[in-house]
Amino acid sequence: MQISELAQRTGVSVHALRHYEKLGMLQPARRASGYREYTEAMRREVVFIAMSRRIGFSLKAIAAQLPAYRTGRLSFEQMVEAMQARVDEIDAQIGELKTQRRAVVAHIAWMHKQQREHQAKKAKRLAATLNGKAPWPAALSTPRRKPTP
Repeated sequence: MQISELAQRTGVSVHALRHYEKLGMLQPARRASGYREYTEAMRREVVFIAMSRRIGFSLKAIAAQLPAYRTGRLSFEQMVEAMQARVDEIDAQIGELKTQRRAVVAHIAWMHKQQREHQAKKAKRLAATLNGKAPWPAALSTPRRKPTP
């Protein structure tokens, strides 16, 4: 099958398929016309790659498992073990994100406190001005003397 048909049958873009080929993950034969020729076995490999990507495996990790998948040596237990390791990675990421979230929420609270304090100081200065007490230093409120010749 041609690349466009493989893309349609797997839901993987032509661009992604060419990228996988560039990385050496797919090695389609070439017709005399130069067009790529994908086999049904390659369709299954593309589905394996796509499903692995969807659950967060890196292309490097997938490429490492692909030879065993191709030859039927990738066992059910190995796949479950790899997926459980992925679950553990996700759980660790969730923990890190929760910690980061708490820090962001605390920073928002700190910023609100700073804003309230700033507004209170501003209101205090305004009240002092309205009561006849200038909020600037006394040196600026006294008249200037003429310089002596």
